[in-house]
Amino acid sequence: MTFDFDQVFDRHGTGSTKWSRYPTDVLPMWVADMDFAAPPMIIQALQKRLEHPLLGYSVAKDDLREAIVADLWNKYAWRVEPQELIFLPGVESGFNMALKALVQPAQNVVVQVPNYPPLRHAAGHWGLNKVELGFDPQPDGTYATPLATLNESLEGGGALLLSNPHNPLGKAFARDELQAIADICLANEAWIISDEIHAELCFDGRQHLPMASLSPQIAQRTITLMSASKAYNIAGLKTSFMIIQDRHLREKVNHARCGMVDSVNPLGMEATRVAYSEAAPWLAALKDYLQGNRDYLVDAVRSRLPGITMNVPQSTYLAWLDCSALGLDNPQQFFLEQAKVGLSPGLDFGDGCQQFVRLNFGCPRSMLEEGIARMERSLRHRNG
Repeated sequence: MTFDFDQVFDRHGTGSTKWSRYPTDVLPMWVADMDFAAPPMIIQALQKRLEHPLLGYSVAKDDLREAIVADLWNKYAWRVEPQELIFLPGVESGFNMALKALVQPAQNVVVQVPNYPPLRHAAGHWGLNKVELGFDPQPDGTYATPLATLNESLEGGGALLLSNPHNPLGKAFARDELQAIADICLANEAWIISDEIHAELCFDGRQHLPMASLSPQIAQRTITLMSASKAYNIAGLKTSFMIIQDRHLREKVNHARCGMVDSVNPLGMEATRVAYSEAAPWLAALKDYLQGNRDYLVDAVRSRLPGITMNVPQSTYLAWLDCSALGLDNPQQFFLEQAKVGLSPGLDFGDGCQQFVRLNFGCPRSMLEEGIARMERSLRHRNG
């Protein structure tokens, strides 16, 4: 079976968040929403579901839970029981519920920066003390967690909000680093709240490793957040799930909905079931295509965008571009105005990230080529 990731769809007028933010002459490459059609087997299943005309309040059926459990075992050799899944309309509500339920006012919430903005801001929703922990850049272009500083930040307990794979760095955490992080959290009796929404999008033969799968002891202090939304491009269906293996912890977190976190819609649950049970061939083809886009982007940045550098993403479809050498006050505004390319501003991801932008390369190759060409022309014109 073959899938066409080169087809370009006109998303103007569809209510798309990505394509509504800017005027029509701007190419949007910002929010983590791919410009590919959803897997055909998901579309077909939704069409079949809509043959039944009722769309009332719904609960997760056994076949959905079983599909997720089987997928977790097949991909990660992680044994999860069906009752250990809690369904939510998004991962953001999940990590906020966990903070509300588990962290005391005197404790710290550690977030590694740069990071996904809702993770950065979550502690503030509950009046908790946030500690932003920077990565240590390595000579090979990767990023390492400063373990000693992490240990100091978690003295007295609290929580680590982990993004794995990491957004926006595209970092896929290796086993030894995850184990070291987990050991620190266990030693300090801190909670691990792990956003693993990009788990299935690792490149170069890498395999995602869920934090909670490392050991039963780690699982007892870990809340894992996952969704089919990113890998299968169905984010608008607003369906995700928490995995909490300790029963008492699961009940405590689930009770922290506080009247704000509602149930999940039936179409999202059906799409999720099909994603995990039928869409593996589509996902494999997507990863190959995204890896090709990544390689094209890495080469283009090095050869055609002087003054911009980037690490090679190990996962996700997001690139973190360092524009420091350009000497611009606001790189995101420059490319928006001069190149007509909409990128995510670095300051959204960290207070010291003014000179960075995030670019989404989850799009048909022609669209990526057009974005690079626009940026290249804007730099050439600026340099005169």
